[in-house]
Amino acid sequence: MTDYIIPFLMLLIIVYGGVRGVDVFDAMCRGIKDGMGVCAGIFPAMLIMLTAVSMLRASGGSELISYALTPVARLLGIPGECIPLALLRPFSGSGALSIGSEIIKSAGADSYPGRVAAVMLGASETSFYTIAVYSAYLGLKNTAYTLPAALSADFAAFVMSGVAVRLLMQ
Repeated sequence: MTDYIIPFLMLLIIVYGGVRGVDVFDAMCRGIKDGMGVCAGIFPAMLIMLTAVSMLRASGGSELISYALTPVARLLGIPGECIPLALLRPFSGSGALSIGSEIIKSAGADSYPGRVAAVMLGASETSFYTIAVYSAYLGLKNTAYTLPAALSADFAAFVMSGVAVRLLMQ
């Protein structure tokens, strides 16, 4: 059945457009053109963000920061294995997913670090990425209030992930 969803949706769009008297082909071409403009507008911000994250991971900087933050994270109930995930999640969703799957593979899906990693992935957002994309698209220059609010929400999500898993594992 899943093989037929996309063709069914395309047929539904064509029929709906025909009934409403819309030139479906022209509307789709305009939509694609607008989408390409959005891609061109956000591409520089995405490229800078992905390059910075790759450089941090390749240089070993993320491991160094993780090692330094381990004592504080343990006090907050965050396992040491999850610190790289918490550091990368605000920047990259796919990178964080990769780290999360490594944690689950090495520690186990039912382990405390595995469960905290899963909750962290679901409870937090790629804040820098989202802010960069939306700000670039909208032409916003001042994100002075957006960034601290988003990072505070991420921090709360990371801490509460450890707390929630600890409470629910008992």
